[in-house]
Amino acid sequence: MSLLSPFLLKSTTSVAARLSARSTSVAGRRASVLPSSSRGFSSSFVSRNPSDEEKAKLQAEYDKHRTESASAPSHVAVDESFEFKYSGKELGEDLGHKTDGSGHGRHNKRTLASMSMEGKVVVITGAARGLGNMAARTFVECGSNKVAIIDLSEDDSKRAATEMTDWFVGQGEVKAGELDAVGYGCNVADEEAVKKVFADIKARWGRIDILVTAAGIVENFGVLDYPADRMNKLWGVNVNGTYFCAREAAKIMIETNTKGNVLMFASMSAGVVNVPQVQAPYNASKAAVRHLGASMAVELATKNVRVNCISPGYILTSLTKTILDKDPVLRDTWVGLTPQARLGEPEDLKGAIVYLTSDSASYTTGANLIVDGGYSLV
Repeated sequence: MSLLSPFLLKSTTSVAARLSARSTSVAGRRASVLPSSSRGFSSSFVSRNPSDEEKAKLQAEYDKHRTESASAPSHVAVDESFEFKYSGKELGEDLGHKTDGSGHGRHNKRTLASMSMEGKVVVITGAARGLGNMAARTFVECGSNKVAIIDLSEDDSKRAATEMTDWFVGQGEVKAGELDAVGYGCNVADEEAVKKVFADIKARWGRIDILVTAAGIVENFGVLDYPADRMNKLWGVNVNGTYFCAREAAKIMIETNTKGNVLMFASMSAGVVNVPQVQAPYNASKAAVRHLGASMAVELATKNVRVNCISPGYILTSLTKTILDKDPVLRDTWVGLTPQARLGEPEDLKGAIVYLTSDSASYTTGANLIVDGGYSLV
């Protein structure tokens, strides 16, 4: 017999006795606090067989609470008539975010050194405009001088890199020739194209410290009518594209012994069902991205590569503006469902992006940081 056996036997007996006494006490208290009518009803209901008339009367009392509303439930109502087909052409050259004013440019006051991006080689997909472009500029604001902008169109990517460089030089934030921003054209859904562009980036700078996968598309079709070719295209960009880029970046980080960071753009839609617009495949694609990030974080943790996700809510980018211009009522619905009662600004994501990719987050991996004004809480 184990030396602990007498102690365990005594402890088990003592615990059982206490639990038995407590159960008796709780049962007594419950009986005492129930109204006499409730106790009588419970007792009589169990002890006798009700007549058919009594059964029917009782059933009717339940049925009055089972009535269905004539109108759709307001909080989860969907509008299948709303459709949006993404082409990218309607966005023009609008960057989709602010480039001046408060919160833009380098911050020269005292701050955490671990939040600095000095010396970091940063790669951002979907960065010719929108949230990806905002992220690229944010890294330059934080000190990075080596930034790769990847987008579907090489011309758009190069233009974005040139405009970003000109802005920072013009504002006196960097010296001429100090910032090396390069635009690359790549369809992230094309595995071979992704391999080539990441090989080119490695050849230029020798390593990659940070990858942000912001490339993504959204479309709205009812789940019963969603065209298969459109769904495959969406999935190819949002899921396969994220995976291909993250995989190639991670390979380079490991080969060059770099403590790397991958930040994937998921969405609050990974965990909620958006209404009133219908977008089941998009929601599923972002849920896949979120879990891909968590799974890769575990696999790469011992290889000094961190993987995290950022999940924005409704952010007022050029794409969002294009959608809302066609349906202002949709904007009011979104705002009404958001506790902070507003759409997010692209700049609202800056702090989350910097934190998750900085040395300040060295013990943070597999996280999903939701920035949605509280939308997913209610």
